[in-house]
Amino acid sequence: MKKSQITYFLFVFLFVVFASSSKAEITLPAIFGDHMVLQQQTDAAIWGTASANKTVKVTTSWNNKSYSTKADSEGKWKVKVSTPVAGGPFSISISDGKTKKLNNVLIGEVWVCSGQSNMQMTMSGYFNQPILNANEDITTSANESIHLFTVKREKSLEVSNDFTGEWLECVPENVADFSAAAYYFGRMIQKALDVPVGLICSSWGGTRIEPWMSESGVKNFDFVNLPDKNMTGDFSQQTPTVLYNSMIAPMVGYAIAGGLWYQGEANRNQPKEYEKLLPGLVENWRDEWGIGDFSFYYVQIAPYDYGQAGMNSAFIREAMLNAADDIPNIGMACVMDAGEKYCIHPANKEAAGERLAYLALAKTYGKSGFEYSGPVLKDMTVEGQVAKLTFDHAKNGLTTFGKKLENFEIAGNNKRFYPAEAFITRQGITVFAPQVGEPVAVRYAFKDFVVGELYNTEGLPASSFRTDDWEN
Repeated sequence: MKKSQITYFLFVFLFVVFASSSKAEITLPAIFGDHMVLQQQTDAAIWGTASANKTVKVTTSWNNKSYSTKADSEGKWKVKVSTPVAGGPFSISISDGKTKKLNNVLIGEVWVCSGQSNMQMTMSGYFNQPILNANEDITTSANESIHLFTVKREKSLEVSNDFTGEWLECVPENVADFSAAAYYFGRMIQKALDVPVGLICSSWGGTRIEPWMSESGVKNFDFVNLPDKNMTGDFSQQTPTVLYNSMIAPMVGYAIAGGLWYQGEANRNQPKEYEKLLPGLVENWRDEWGIGDFSFYYVQIAPYDYGQAGMNSAFIREAMLNAADDIPNIGMACVMDAGEKYCIHPANKEAAGERLAYLALAKTYGKSGFEYSGPVLKDMTVEGQVAKLTFDHAKNGLTTFGKKLENFEIAGNNKRFYPAEAFITRQGITVFAPQVGEPVAVRYAFKDFVVGELYNTEGLPASSFRTDDWEN
């Protein structure tokens, strides 16, 4: 045999051996890695790829228990491990002959945080658009019990198996580049519960809600068209399903406590549709995850001066308010007092994150002794020229913290609204205007931009609202 032939066969042999060895290595999606947080006291799924038909063993250090499964013909495998009460750090070993070890694994509460630019906005803010008190909060943010994961923005017409991102520890350099609303939420629930918290942020500025729904979810709405998967060339991130496919689907099945949502500006001109789409997205994600009706809380978009283009954004705020009653285990955080007339990205993200945390602490974790919602209109009665309003979530009454009630309007049957005099009473609020002899409708802060001044005594603001259902 010639020397060149021997060299060739040796090369082939080494290539085959190397390829076989490489295939034997465990491969995990990005959501599984060092510093990950697993949901406590549940059967948490872990999955990946290995050599075809190989036995995969997963061993967890918190109980030294091993779980075995067999990879299928494509090398795909999945197991569920039993997680203990919150704690850590732990490690997880995964082997199919070669071992991969995951270190600094925490067990605690895991939340997926999604939406458009107000969720994406990091603690460092955007250019010329700051986060209130961010420098101090970043400086003091080091916390071994909070871990962070940001999903890289990608879009796909087909469901993806993985995305790009990694679990990071909560230290200033990582917090600076993490979602501000999500961070403030996590900081509060970690402090209140004294357990590890994992925050997964998957967001994309300027996007509508439809791209964040799966194909099966979109099919529930005849006013949303599925994309042509055979389209060529670039396509918009506004295309239905394409962000779900690339930025949500790869982690579907990962054990979580719930979801957070901060989006709506891009859908503001279709409030009637959005009132259906928002609970539709929640039900869609719950169906895809298959772990029951997990908690889901969202931020109502803040007031902002959109100018003359499109509808009054109070209608989309109303849609979001109404959606909070449509399905179980959801709730809305109001930021009527945090909007900025000329900036669509309010600097006060602490208000958004902490008000989401109040909802979670009360409704998901069963904590009590505090209020989790601003005042919500309960009823209106009319006595002569006066309209009287009562409210839920105001057991200790209402307040303006010293401001005058300036954002109430009142109308009669002619549907003409007039600025109203409004007063806080023991029962709620009394509203009247000299021009309206027989009131039939009251509106509060029902404008694009307004600074809400109505709160309960716990300091949580009331949403804009109306008692009528007129078109404009």
